Amino acid sequence: MSILWLLMALLMLSFVLLPVLRRRRGGIELVPPGHPDAADPAAYGFVRQEELDIRLPGPDQDLLEVLELVQRTRDYRAAAQLLAGTESAGELRWQRVQAFAGAAALELQQRPGGVHETPGGQWLRVWRAEQPKDAGGAAVHAEFLVQQAWRTASPGADDFRIIMEEARTVCEQAALLAPGDPVPYVIELSTARGLGYSQAEFEQLWLKILDRAPHHMGAHLAALHYWCEKWHGSREQAYSFAEAAAARAPQGSLLPALPLFAVFEHLPEVNLVASFYQSEVVSRAIHGALHAVHGADRDDPTLPHVRHLLTFFLVCAERWAEAMDQLIHVDGHVGALPWTLSADPAAAFALHRALAVAGYEANGGSPATLPG
Repeated sequence: MSILWLLMALLMLSFVLLPVLRRRRGGIELVPPGHPDAADPAAYGFVRQEELDIRLPGPDQDLLEVLELVQRTRDYRAAAQLLAGTESAGELRWQRVQAFAGAAALELQQRPGGVHETPGGQWLRVWRAEQPKDAGGAAVHAEFLVQQAWRTASPGADDFRIIMEEARTVCEQAALLAPGDPVPYVIELSTARGLGYSQAEFEQLWLKILDRAPHHMGAHLAALHYWCEKWHGSREQAYSFAEAAAARAPQGSLLPALPLFAVFEHLPEVNLVASFYQSEVVSRAIHGALHAVHGADRDDPTLPHVRHLLTFFLVCAERWAEAMDQLIHVDGHVGALPWTLSADPAAAFALHRALAVAGYEANGGSPATLPG
C-alpha cells in the first residue's frame, strides 16, 4: 500500500507542477503556466497524455488488432487462433492471456448486464461453452476469475475465496489440457497468494513451473508477490528469492532485474527524498536492472515491464539522462507497474515523464542531445 500513497501524493502535486516545471542548470524551478521556459515533453516526440495506451506495457500489434476485432464482433475465434499460434513456454503467451482476461473483466465491469442487456465479456463465456477443451480459453477463463476476485472482493472475504477456488479449479483444467504449458501454473500463483497456500504448498507449485519454464520472468514476478512481507513471506525472503533468481539467470535474461521489483514491493511509506533512491540497496538494484536491459533481446515481451519500473526509480533518484533513455523506449504504452497502481495510470506516467524532461534540461540536456 505504501507505493499507492506515494503515487497519490505525486499525483496531487502534478496539477501544480506539470504546467510550470522549468529547466534551469542546477535545479528545477516553478514558472507561471505557459512560460516559454516550461519543460515540454512534446518537444521529444512523446505521446500526449490522453493518447497513452493503458492496456499494455509495450507494443503488440497482433494482440491489439485481435482485441479490437473480438470486442467489436463479440466473436472469440480470433483470440483462440492467436493463442493457439503463440508459443506456450514463452512470455508472450502469458501476457496475451492476461490481456484477453483483462479485456473481458473490464467489459463486464462496464456492462454488468441486466434484463435487456447482455453482460460484457460474453464472448469468453461462449468460448468456454463452445470449445471446453481449448487450453487457451481455459487459461483466459482462469485468469479472468483471478482478476475478478481482486477487482470485486476483499482478500479473506467469502466471495473472494469462492471466486479464487473456482479459479484454482479452472487452472487445473487448463493444465490438463496443455501439460507442458506453464501458464496455468503461473495463474495459480495468484490464487496461491489469495488463498494463502502454505509455503510448502507454494514450493510444490513453483517446482511445476521450474520444470516447464525455469527462467520465465512473468512467473518470477508473480511468485515474488507471495514472498513479500505484505503477503506470506518477509522482506528477507522476497530479497533472497529475487537475488537467487538473478544469480542463476542465463545470458540475455531479464531476471537480474527482479531485485528491483523486490525493492519496489517494500518501499517505505511516502518518501519524496531523493537520497533514499540513491541508497546502496536501491542503486544496486537499479544497476542490475540496467545491466539486464542492456543484454536483453529487444523483442523480449517483458522488457517494457523492466523499463517502466526503471523509469520510476531513475526519476526518483534524479538520474535524469538515464530516465530519458528508458522513456524513449516505452513512451506510448503505460500498462505496467508502477503506473497501473494508480487510478489514472496515464497521469502517473505523464508526471514522471515531465519531471524527467525538466531534470534533463536543468542539467543541460535538450532534444538534440538525447540519443536516438
